[in-house]
Amino acid sequence: MNYPYLGTGLGLRTEHYDYVLQNKPNIDWFEIVSENFMVAGGKPRYYLDAISEEYPIVMHGVSLSIGSSDPLNWEYLRALKSLKSQVQPAWISDHLCWTGVNSVNAHDLLPMPYTEEAIKHIVERIDIVQNFLGQQILIENVSSYLTYNSSAMSEWDFYSQVVEQANCLMLLDINNIYVSSRNHGFDAKEYIKSINSNRVQQIHLAGHSDYGDYVIDTHDRDICDQVWDLFSFAIKQFGNVSSMIERDDNVPEFELLELEYKRMKKIIDESHSENKQTMTSNRL
Repeated sequence: MNYPYLGTGLGLRTEHYDYVLQNKPNIDWFEIVSENFMVAGGKPRYYLDAISEEYPIVMHGVSLSIGSSDPLNWEYLRALKSLKSQVQPAWISDHLCWTGVNSVNAHDLLPMPYTEEAIKHIVERIDIVQNFLGQQILIENVSSYLTYNSSAMSEWDFYSQVVEQANCLMLLDINNIYVSSRNHGFDAKEYIKSINSNRVQQIHLAGHSDYGDYVIDTHDRDICDQVWDLFSFAIKQFGNVSSMIERDDNVPEFELLELEYKRMKKIIDESHSENKQTMTSNRL
């Protein structure tokens, strides 16, 4: 499936519902957290229905738990499919992780052991989900704070094999790559250079909390310069990819978030301009 290029977007958050409807800011698209709207009616759905008339919407989930050994949650999947039919999103995404086991939800996005067995398990489950939803899904890399002794490959090799074998797409989180590179001591640019650009459909950007010896993905502050630099590097590697900013805590006024939005858009525009100049020079 060929999904469209949407441009630059923001995560749609409760604090900004009224502002978006009243001011209709110059934002290309919005991403919603799927679970926040899996209800019949109510205020969240009212705002979503109104905003989706003005902007393209993509759905981003946190509860698929594609890596868990528990059976897939069919009640959740039916609710997800119902929301999809009502919202008509440009695409649907979730995370390369597990969120619980034995019916206990850890309420966290836990990393996988990077093994062939885990790849096989996840690929089979993604295939079931994609067939049920009737479309390819995007799978996002998560930030991590631990490693497994059983891991037999790098995170980027594992991630790449999963999406290739499952024939799904990537939601590449640049901040998560940076956070994990700091926590585990790998080269973030090496990670990005290893990725097949044909699989990258969307990019996430966010802020984090830096404690010196370790970094936590908190989505509660501005994006740091190192992540902006890594984003610029990624855009030069992949070309124009639909990109957006997540902010989940200490959510600022919309006008302040727009400043980061404009910086993201400028990086993409400058990269596009550089690529055009390079192509023109090569033809001369």
